[in-house]
Amino acid sequence: MDYREEYRRRCVEADEAVKVVASGDVVDYGFFNGKPVVCDLALARRADELRNVSIYTAVSVPPIPAVINYPESFIYMDWHWSKLTRIMHQQVAPAYYSPIQYHRAPAYYREQETSRHYRSWDYDRNDLKRRRKWIAICQVAPMDSHGYFNLGPQTSAASATIEAADIVILEVNPNQPVCLGGGEESIHISRVDHIVEAPEDQVLFDAPVATPNETDRKVARQIMEHIHDGCCIQLGIGGMPSAVGEMIAESDLKHLGGHTEMFVDAYVNMIESGRMDGSHKTIDRHRCAYTFAIGSQRMYDFMNNNPALAAYNVDYTNDPRIISRNDNMISICNAVQVDLLSQVNAENMAGSQISGNGGMWDFVLGATWSKGGKSFICLSSTFTDAAGTVHSRILPRFPEGTAVTIPRQMADYIVTEYGAARMTACPTWMRAEKLIQIAHPDFRDDLIKEAEKMKIWRRSNKR
Repeated sequence: MDYREEYRRRCVEADEAVKVVASGDVVDYGFFNGKPVVCDLALARRADELRNVSIYTAVSVPPIPAVINYPESFIYMDWHWSKLTRIMHQQVAPAYYSPIQYHRAPAYYREQETSRHYRSWDYDRNDLKRRRKWIAICQVAPMDSHGYFNLGPQTSAASATIEAADIVILEVNPNQPVCLGGGEESIHISRVDHIVEAPEDQVLFDAPVATPNETDRKVARQIMEHIHDGCCIQLGIGGMPSAVGEMIAESDLKHLGGHTEMFVDAYVNMIESGRMDGSHKTIDRHRCAYTFAIGSQRMYDFMNNNPALAAYNVDYTNDPRIISRNDNMISICNAVQVDLLSQVNAENMAGSQISGNGGMWDFVLGATWSKGGKSFICLSSTFTDAAGTVHSRILPRFPEGTAVTIPRQMADYIVTEYGAARMTACPTWMRAEKLIQIAHPDFRDDLIKEAEKMKIWRRSNKR
């Protein structure tokens, strides 16, 4: 069947497509590099005539969404929290964080938990009452000969979002890579109401690859001692994961696998070096499974039509039960702070949201359920504030208002540049002792004093 006529019938200008949005509606922007650009600008041009339109996205990436400039018209919400979201929240207009269990994101749509809540919240202005519409807008790759639009490197919950939506608008970006997958990585034209074509120069966010510093490398060396042939690796973004990827690529490790939430440049290095071939994986053999990707243009080029990778819905990649089916699963996540009870904060500082919980909970649990698996939560022992004062990231107690991302009973390994301390099944005094041993030496005596006050320190262990 030739779908070109159907394509032409549904193809409209962005300003025409967004006329379907009314005050009080919910608009779900695509996640990551699936966030619309042309349609976002068109929607912002309607700011004067719209009020209380809810905008949902996840991990806002450049360019800055135009709707954030009109807080009276649009309520901007992020399922995660990126650096750009933080900047917008601090400098432009309020943005709101929506904590979720990421592996359940498709279920929130399919089971109508989210949409039912908002659809039942009637917009009431000038005695007008009506049912709110749910509108999905996301970027996709150009349609293929079978009438399918590939979602690019952000499968995540997109298909479920489209299923739940009243109206679907696709923004076709010729620069989206075609990412092969394990299911629901493409959308058929029959599920689409409007198609908007983006300009040829609309590129994906080319994220700079983090350069590891010496502390990152020291933390990475601690983790490398636990990685052996045949392990399955989950990494995030940042200097320390980049260091792990570099070290693996330069090592003599063999037959590693990849199963991750986020595909990053470090995986390109591991795969191209021959260290990660997936041949010993328990599931998805010979393929690295992921649900979204943010990285360099080199990485996007590597992903295009690459059968070594498999894009899945997040309810597959991040389901702890699926993760645990990978034997020798190694999960590596970053944290902001850890307290002496071994509670982990990976998302806020001084009351300000700086990240989101994302899939950390999913992978910590999945890795510890895995046969031979290990979870590593990593952080530098200190940080320096804007005034030049050095602070310990290992604290006696969290400040009021701090979010606990990982509860203490779930913590497996906590890693700093001073060591990797295993928390699993340890009593409180042992957790405190192990954490103090990997804290910066300048803070250890004060931490011991606080641990004594908290009655989680055995004096016989004081060196």
